[in-house]
Amino acid sequence: MSSARSATGRVVRAPTRPVAPFGYNRSMLPQISNRGRLMPASPIRKLMPLADEAKRRGTHVYHLNIGQPDIETPACMRERLRALQDKVLAYTPSGGTPEYLHVLRDYYRGLGLGIDLGHLIATTGGSEAVQFAFMAAANEGDEALVVQPFYTNYNAFATMAGVRLVPLTSHGEDGFHLPPREAFEHALTPRTRLVVLCNPNNPTGTVYSRAELGMVAEFCRERGLFLVSDEVYREFVYDGREAVSALALPGFEDHVIVVDSLSKRYSACGIRLGALVTRNKELHQAALRMAQGRLSAPGLAQYLALGIPDIGAEYTRNVVAEYQKRRDVLFEGLGQIPGVFLRKPEGAFYFVARLPILDSEDFARFLLADFQHAGGTVMVAPAGGFYATPGLGLDEVRIAYVLKEADLRASIDVLAAALPAYCRARGLGDPLAVAATAAAPDFAAPQH
Repeated sequence: MSSARSATGRVVRAPTRPVAPFGYNRSMLPQISNRGRLMPASPIRKLMPLADEAKRRGTHVYHLNIGQPDIETPACMRERLRALQDKVLAYTPSGGTPEYLHVLRDYYRGLGLGIDLGHLIATTGGSEAVQFAFMAAANEGDEALVVQPFYTNYNAFATMAGVRLVPLTSHGEDGFHLPPREAFEHALTPRTRLVVLCNPNNPTGTVYSRAELGMVAEFCRERGLFLVSDEVYREFVYDGREAVSALALPGFEDHVIVVDSLSKRYSACGIRLGALVTRNKELHQAALRMAQGRLSAPGLAQYLALGIPDIGAEYTRNVVAEYQKRRDVLFEGLGQIPGVFLRKPEGAFYFVARLPILDSEDFARFLLADFQHAGGTVMVAPAGGFYATPGLGLDEVRIAYVLKEADLRASIDVLAAALPAYCRARGLGDPLAVAATAAAPDFAAPQH
């Protein structure tokens, strides 16, 4: 400790400087985790600042990038919130309120599925159900097989759980149906713990057949894996098709985990309420302990869900008929644009279209920043973010047909004008020539 004399002559001792620990540097900043660095940005939402800027310029933006339905949430659900008398909005049971779980049980039994209350856990949307499934079924460093293109947020859930997604590529020419059993076998490693399917599929609109589901379920049973079946679009099937639930496959009770949500079925994305469904008691208990760790799913949402029994089958029939009409409008209109390729979607309210471009993210930015037609432009989701294999999906976009028919027709006009304008602006020449020279990915072999 050093000393000095003050102006008054008094000895003043300077405080002792603490000894810095080994490696200490005053200029060092705290570092975020590897998990934080690896978290992917959403290809669905990351271009929103450009869309907001386009709107500030007075351009109308047709949002085909996100699955936010414009159909009204059923009145019997909305009116429950208006009638709420509770003066304390308290925690709810971690696994879900008894009333909500009874509504879920009755819904599944109405589908002919033998589900009991002990098979259900209320979750914060389908997203939390996926996250619970990943964390309960796999250890950090384990692997999940997933068919690409896939719902892009699986990437985020896997990153949070420390699970590696191993993609198997589906082919647009056959409507993105499942690859053969051999592809699943080839992708299997000692770290594989689960297979993830979305049926009906987001982003492709594919509806897997009973035979396809049975093939994957048999693979999971023979290899000791879980089958996570994301079925949030169960009702949205067209042209007389039926979506087969993995819960309906006999003999696979210990392998199946179903992810479900009220978001799309009842146009209630904002209430963030879903469910995890499994007959596997050990996995159910593991997921329930995780639910206890986050305390409870949204109580107000569960209260609103008690209006579901009053909705009636006519609501669903009308909604499905509306989406089928919208699908037909887009499929017919886009199919007439030179260089555009797509198969007619079988379900959900999305499809993946191949465009005569080389970089779909650059095209999406061009639409929002540099182009307008008749006062409007379109926002799409670049499909590269729906693949795990780098380089795939660069000439594809996901489109959601969640707008009214007039807006969809206007969107078709915008895209028809935008594609040749984009090719000219980027010096690519004729769109058909671009489509002919674009590199075609190898869809035959699973991607590692």
